Amino acid sequence: MLVMRLIRSAAVFLIVAAALAAGGIAFAADYGQPVPWQMVFQKSAAPTMDDIIWFHDLVLYIIIAITVFVLALLVIIIMKFNATANPTPSRTTHNTLLEVAWTVIPVVILVVIAIPSFRILFVQLNTPPADLTIKATGKQWYWSYSYPDSKFEFDSILACDQSRQKCEPPRLLAVDNEMVVPVNKVVRMHVIGAEVIHAFAVPSFGIKIDAIPGRLNETWFKATREGTYYGQCSELCGKDHAYMPIAVRVVSEQAFAQWLADAKKKFARIEDEPATAVAAAGGAKTE
Repeated sequence: MLVMRLIRSAAVFLIVAAALAAGGIAFAADYGQPVPWQMVFQKSAAPTMDDIIWFHDLVLYIIIAITVFVLALLVIIIMKFNATANPTPSRTTHNTLLEVAWTVIPVVILVVIAIPSFRILFVQLNTPPADLTIKATGKQWYWSYSYPDSKFEFDSILACDQSRQKCEPPRLLAVDNEMVVPVNKVVRMHVIGAEVIHAFAVPSFGIKIDAIPGRLNETWFKATREGTYYGQCSELCGKDHAYMPIAVRVVSEQAFAQWLADAKKKFARIEDEPATAVAAAGGAKTE
């Protein structure tokens, strides 16, 4: 009876988990943001995220195999070696083959997991030749994006009223100025913090890196489909930590070129007055 209950409970659990996962997949199919009842990763929009999902699935299959194997051993032990079925227990204390097996097999499993994980880490930490460089600065509590090649910078702030009671959809993710990048181009991200430690993370791109004051960290992504993708600061950075989202809009090359031309005018830096003019004005005032 106990064995049958265990089997039934396990079956019910697997069915419910599969149903919820399927629902999560259906909800998350076309979104670059979290959705209700989602139990899986956001849909990938970059090769780095493809690698992460593949590695996650590999490890999940290994975990399931180990779990089923251990469950089978438990069931066998419960049925064959309980006091009723086996009143006289064996006095065996050692089995060389068994001891070698339970040492070697876990090592082989760890090696199978380690090899692809090292490859994925290498790809993530080695930036290929970049088509575009963007500097993201985490501030209390919003993000600033600088396009150094085009010499402009802008702030990206949560799109809500002052009380945060009325927020544009998606709630707590929409911003007033999105970071815009072209599709199928390598984007190198320079990430730094202005005052405290933040973290720049966009799940659909498979990127997450700390923004540390005084230290310039680097990561990269290559968005493979157009759309708007959301992330958040992933470091507990202070009282408004929950209100500094990241929004990345991926557009075609033509649309990006047009946005870039408009952004240069909209976010143009105001140059300071020449030092000689300031000095002359100060001298005249003193006199």
